[in-house]
Amino acid sequence: MSNKKEKIVLVACGTGIATSTVVYERVQKLIKDNNLNARVIQCKISEVSGYEDQADLLVTTTITPKQYKMPVVKAMNYLTNINTKKIDDSIISILKS
Repeated sequence: MSNKKEKIVLVACGTGIATSTVVYERVQKLIKDNNLNARVIQCKISEVSGYEDQADLLVTTTITPKQYKMPVVKAMNYLTNINTKKIDDSIISILKS
């Protein structure tokens, strides 16, 4: 791990329970496997605004109700298990920047 500030990744779905749990686990593994300095917070999409000033990335399986200050990665592919490398690469790229 580098001395860079720890990044904060939000993982959100509509309720913060079902699909975000699948994505949360996937993102946690991705961070660990790539030695990234990041912490993952699982939440409801309605809670994202409360983290907006501190989060570095939003990974979501739902439609975002507004534009956020942080980059947003749509992670529906993690649920279908189709073309997941593209999502992995996007998350890694954002967290390394």
